[in-house]
Amino acid sequence: MHVHLLQHSPHQGPARIADWLASMGHSFTIFHLDAGELPPRLADGDALIVLDGPEGNLDADQCPWLRGERKLIHRALDANKPLLGIGFGARLIAEALGAIVARGTVAETGWHQVDLAPLSPVDLPDTFEAFMWHREVFALPDYALALGRSEASPLQGFTWDDGRVVALLCHLEATPDSVRALLDHQAPPLGNETSPHAQDRETILEDPRRFDRLPPLLDRLLSQWLRSAAGA
Repeated sequence: MHVHLLQHSPHQGPARIADWLASMGHSFTIFHLDAGELPPRLADGDALIVLDGPEGNLDADQCPWLRGERKLIHRALDANKPLLGIGFGARLIAEALGAIVARGTVAETGWHQVDLAPLSPVDLPDTFEAFMWHREVFALPDYALALGRSEASPLQGFTWDDGRVVALLCHLEATPDSVRALLDHQAPPLGNETSPHAQDRETILEDPRRFDRLPPLLDRLLSQWLRSAAGA
C-alpha cells in the first residue's frame, strides 16, 4: 500500500507514523504543503493521512494550499479511500463532514488522560495517556462514532464510515524528538499560559516512559484503520 501524507509545518511531521508505515512494508510520500508543494492526486495513492498544523481561523490568503487540500479531503471521503487526520487534519475532516470546528474553552497541552467512549469501535484501552497540543476542537459529525474524551476536550476523535475514516485530536505518534521540535519552534496554542490543562516543557519531557507507551497504541489504531478500510 502506498500512503500519501500531508504536512503543514516543518515542525509537525509524521514522527512515529513514518516508522510504522516502513515497518509494515507500506511505502509513503510526504507532501510539504507549507513549503509550496501541491497536494497529490488522490488516484496516485491508496490512503491519505492529514497531519497536524496551524490553529485559528485560516483562509486561502494565509494558506494558499488550503483550498486544494480541502478539495482533496472531500474527494477522499467520496472515493472510499482510507483517510486519517491528526490534530489540524482531524479538524479539516470534521469540517468536511459538516461538523462545527471552533476554539475550545482552554488550551490543552502536554500529557493527559483519554477515556474511551462506551461505544467507541477503536481497539484502544478504556483509559490511556496521550500527548496534546491544541486549543481548537470539533463536534461529532453526523453518522460518526465518538472515540473518546479528555477532561478539557469532550471529543478526542471519531470514526466514520465503519472505520475507514479516523480523526484524532490527540497525538499517539509523538516521539521525544518530535515534541522537542514542537517546543523549540512552534508557539503554543492561544491561552496556553493560563490554561489549567497546560504543562510546561520540563513536565512534558520529564518522563521518557510516557513516549514508550505510545507505540503499541499507535500500532493498534493504524492496524485497525487499514484493516477496516480494506474490509477485512
